[in-house]
Amino acid sequence: MSAAFLTAKDVGVDLAGRRVLHDFTFALPSRGVVALVGPNGAGKTTLLRAICGLIPSRGEIAIDGDVMATLPLEARARKIAYLPQGHVVHWPLPVRDVVALGRFPHGAVDPGRLGEHNARIVEDAMAAADVLVLADRRVTELSGGERSRVALARALAVNAPIVLADEPTASLDPRHQIDVLRLLRKTADAGALIVVVTHDIGMAARFADEVLVVSDGRLVAHGAPDVALTDDILRDVFRVAAFRASADGEPILLPWSEA
Repeated sequence: MSAAFLTAKDVGVDLAGRRVLHDFTFALPSRGVVALVGPNGAGKTTLLRAICGLIPSRGEIAIDGDVMATLPLEARARKIAYLPQGHVVHWPLPVRDVVALGRFPHGAVDPGRLGEHNARIVEDAMAAADVLVLADRRVTELSGGERSRVALARALAVNAPIVLADEPTASLDPRHQIDVLRLLRKTADAGALIVVVTHDIGMAARFADEVLVVSDGRLVAHGAPDVALTDDILRDVFRVAAFRASADGEPILLPWSEA
């Protein structure tokens, strides 16, 4: 793993007068998959939104030494591609135009006039997310799973060094869940930092290089999957016991019973 790239120091968030995140401090590398896991309401989405600067926060968040709060919005948009949970497009735009929005931070303000370089990036992002065959269809006519893959393609089209994905597999069938996680793994291996919120601790154990475990607004574990997803942590945080095995050299972690 490479040196620290995305760092948080004493980051906290208050919403509606309530402390939601408590003093998060961590350092993440410039490439790899980092899974953000925890029970419902633990603060995972809030943490992603704080990193993006979408909500006020205390402390300091920096990318490659640049403090996020000091960066212009355009620079932030080029450094971080954010895929929110339940991403919805309300306008009947063609899929190609929705994905092309990922090039907006790079000055491509008209999806119909991208230029050769930007058009190639958009095509590559659609192919990677398996939505190229949907390119000319209106996004409002697609299924929930198809729209999720279009949203992922838009995020990939940013070509940002950091991708923050909030439950990107939530509405997908099993095949596309695996495809999306393999795609995120491939994107990380090509040189990006992927931070993905997931409730699937089995997928986290299989695909992630590091895992952040969040509980009650606090970071309670951070490390490789076998360090962060121990039996004690699964019991204390998730209230489950797990079945463990391996297949084809990859770990299998399956929540098996209440603990």
